Amino acid sequence: MELSDAAFLPEGEVVRGTAAFEFIDDGRLLAFRQGDAATWIIGGDDSSAQYTVLYSDGRGVSRVYAMTVERGTWKIWRDDEVFSQRFEALLSADLNLISGRWEKRPGGGDWEHDFAVAYRRVG
Repeated sequence: MELSDAAFLPEGEVVRGTAAFEFIDDGRLLAFRQGDAATWIIGGDDSSAQYTVLYSDGRGVSRVYAMTVERGTWKIWRDDEVFSQRFEALLSADLNLISGRWEKRPGGGDWEHDFAVAYRRVG
């Protein structure tokens, strides 16, 4: 599935790009690529509704997240003493739009808005 995305940064700046989902190993894994910027590999455990996400990007950052998709809500989170993150998005009924926001918590402080993102199916 090809998507176009626009990330809305706190200052109102809009960054546009493309993203694509691709099933791997007969659908047991999912690759989510955000252009050349980042790659997500998503996999599950047969005994759980929770998924594990491996993330890497062009800055050399790599992280492990937990993830769920339930009743039209997509959640990703990472709890870390130094830098925690969480994402929550709503999926449209026709799955043509994903609209969500990232929050961050540096050093165990308060959660703060990081950026909003919207993905729209194209083609």
